[in-house]
Amino acid sequence: MTTRVRYDDVTVGTELPAQQFQATRARLVQYAGASGDFNVIHWNERIAKSVGLPDVIAHGMFTMAEAGRVVTDWVGDPAAVVEYGVRFSTPVPVPDDDVGTTLAVRGTVAEKLDGNLVAIDLDARVDDSKVLVRARAVVRLD
Repeated sequence: MTTRVRYDDVTVGTELPAQQFQATRARLVQYAGASGDFNVIHWNERIAKSVGLPDVIAHGMFTMAEAGRVVTDWVGDPAAVVEYGVRFSTPVPVPDDDVGTTLAVRGTVAEKLDGNLVAIDLDARVDDSKVLVRARAVVRLD
């Protein structure tokens, strides 16, 4: 059984363990199959570049889900997430190689709210580019 984070043990400024996630073409294909999102910009480099993208790009929901893992891994229970939203600021290009792109995600407790709720701000980047802005999750702690 996973140990849950306790509300009384958390302060504003608490940092969640940072994580890195690899976005590869193979992972995009897996995500497309699971989500049903087969938009060609997520698998066809020629089409992606023809519409002005730098390369094939990761699905926005794939990027959002990977960032959300920082929160669910920290809290110990995905059902503890009561709210989660982001704005997409920069596409995540995924080159056609075995390495792909590294998405680096950090989280910080921004507010303690009533009812054992805490708001967590997320910072998601590829290299120095923020790929999500206003990324915030609200979770209920024990």
